[in-house]
Amino acid sequence: MRGLLTTALAALGSLSTFVKAESSNSTLEPITIKGNAFFTGDSRFYIRGVDYQPGGSSNLTDPLADTDACKRDIAAFQDLGINTIRVYTVDNSEDHTECMNMLADAGIYLILDVNTPDSSISRFDPRCSYNADYLQNVFATIDAFADYSNVLGFFAGNEVVNSVNTTGTATYVKAVVRDMKKYIKARNYRKIPVGYSAADITSNRQLIANYLNCGDDEDSRIDMFGINDYSWCGPSSFVVSGYADKMKLYKGYSVPMFLSEFGCNEVKTSRPFTEIEAIYSTQMSSVFSGGLVYEYSQEANKYGLVQINDDGTVTKLEDFTNLKNEYKKVSNPQGDGGYSDSNDISTCPDYQKGTWEANNTLPAMPSAASAYFSSGAGEPLGTNASTENSCYDDEDDEDDEDDEDTTSSSSASASSTSSAPSSEASSSSDSASATSSEASSSTVESSSSEAPTSSTITSESKSSSMVSSTLTTKGKNGKDASGSAGSSSSSSNSKGAANAVQVPLVFEMISYVINMLL
Repeated sequence: MRGLLTTALAALGSLSTFVKAESSNSTLEPITIKGNAFFTGDSRFYIRGVDYQPGGSSNLTDPLADTDACKRDIAAFQDLGINTIRVYTVDNSEDHTECMNMLADAGIYLILDVNTPDSSISRFDPRCSYNADYLQNVFATIDAFADYSNVLGFFAGNEVVNSVNTTGTATYVKAVVRDMKKYIKARNYRKIPVGYSAADITSNRQLIANYLNCGDDEDSRIDMFGINDYSWCGPSSFVVSGYADKMKLYKGYSVPMFLSEFGCNEVKTSRPFTEIEAIYSTQMSSVFSGGLVYEYSQEANKYGLVQINDDGTVTKLEDFTNLKNEYKKVSNPQGDGGYSDSNDISTCPDYQKGTWEANNTLPAMPSAASAYFSSGAGEPLGTNASTENSCYDDEDDEDDEDDEDTTSSSSASASSTSSAPSSEASSSSDSASATSSEASSSTVESSSSEAPTSSTITSESKSSSMVSSTLTTKGKNGKDASGSAGSSSSSSNSKGAANAVQVPLVFEMISYVINMLL
């Protein structure tokens, strides 16, 4: 019976993929990676984009499922002259075909965060929040978008490490990167880049960049690295803003790097966006591949380019005009922009208590999640998924023995020159959880020593690709802001909640497959 069930699930997964592929017909040429740069064909690709989440976390909606809003905003995107948007949260149970195809027709790519307010890696208890239910939701989002050719890439997390005492969570972010890349391979999707969007924290900005790009296991290394950087404020310069220092800091990084958020609003009037000239110049193109302005719509934190009116129309603000003019007058560097395809992967940072507490031995993927590799993620749960407390003792899972090869390969240690304490290195996820739990016991707030403060913290309008909804940080406007929207209904903590399907539905599926075969 178990063999028949596995066969039936695999057949259903293939059928689902086929049906989805038929409806996902965007034809924009996929972005590829060569060395530390993006390419379309043989031409260097620079991200010119905006972050797009109308309503923010206070009114969380899926902007790619609203066809009318999508059509309205794509017209504004084209007027602005952008080629990429970043979306922080989507409902993976919705149909996104029409909007994704309209974006493709407009020549616009998507960078998509895979987390939702209540399904993400928690800074307070990363070990517990990393579970099979969580991965099912992540994988279901991949299923929903993988066949669109204009998906530039996925972000496995956003500012999960956002202070000096949350570095232990990086272990679980890296595990999610690994699991996503293995899932994409197992489901025979095209090679879609998987990356991370980092807070620009002075104490660990280079540490996390190196950590996510180190180790012998290619699957556990990121394919791209985004930085949320607000250091260029108003009429600044390449040197005064600190951009020159960051070019030195990240020189030789082996994967594409870009500004996943930029656009400091600590100015007296509208933002001049004079940093555009530096970002798209040979001063930066050897390391950086453009960036995304935060953000499209005006929310409480006053970073908007447009105001969305009550009647559904948009009013373009002065920031919109300024950005449009800067994009229009600044061309991309000619040729390949000085990119490198010979840079080496990074050296793993040493474990250091109180400074860098991420382990180089990653936790094993929860064994219950291995079923998704052959059958697909199954029914998407949308934004109602609540997984941060859905952990259970995975060692008791009845499939552990059968899935030993899968979990052992997916949890391969990232080699490094690090000499973390033996107790840390030997106990994998338990040791990482202990250190990160200690580090996260206090309330996380931005440090006054960071310059500017806004670059180090989570915006109140962002969705929960930010993490745990109970964490309070300073928003970009200086007000207290939750890392994500409030919690909805909690999910079951039982093992059954992590399984791909429940028994009655299984028999329906088997019957359906048999009828199809006959």
